[in-house]
Amino acid sequence: MKTITSGLFLFIIFILVNTLPINDANAGDQPFLGEISYFAGNFPPRGWAFCDGQLLAISQHDALFSLLGTMYGGDGRTTFALPDMRGRVAIHQGNGPGLSNRLQGAKFGTERETVTVNNLPAHNHALMVSSDSPSSSVATNRALASTMVYATEAPNSTLDNSSMAATGGGQSINNKQPAATARCIISLVGIYPSRN
Repeated sequence: MKTITSGLFLFIIFILVNTLPINDANAGDQPFLGEISYFAGNFPPRGWAFCDGQLLAISQHDALFSLLGTMYGGDGRTTFALPDMRGRVAIHQGNGPGLSNRLQGAKFGTERETVTVNNLPAHNHALMVSSDSPSSSVATNRALASTMVYATEAPNSTLDNSSMAATGGGQSINNKQPAATARCIISLVGIYPSRN
């Protein structure tokens, strides 16, 4: 009888452990409402939507609207927008030491940037000349001329264009970090997050 009771007890424990739902916070069991994740498929899973800025009806998603409001768009009366993460990298809102304050829902940054003189740090360009005293009226071998630096006659030598002419083409530069793409999705259903 003792053996049958022990066996029955173990069988009941086995059934309970393997059939009852476990409500701990394992990732993927049930997402928080409004949780954002990445997905490699070409369609959003059931209960999720792409973060592509689409407008949703408040009447159909009032709990999600209570979390997002109109920070990503919408009129706030009948519609609200999901975040538009296409071509974007997510960052945490707020600011840290030496960093700009970033508001939740704000977009910033550019893919390409044109560098101008005002963007460059202060710097000097070296003039490659000799420190020897001039010994000739003609500038030669990196030495300055002693006389007639400016003359009305035709020049007897030509300055090197690479050191005197403007350089650069004014084209914009790529401002993108190395990245791999996946689809950003947001949970339309799930556990309503509670405050601590």
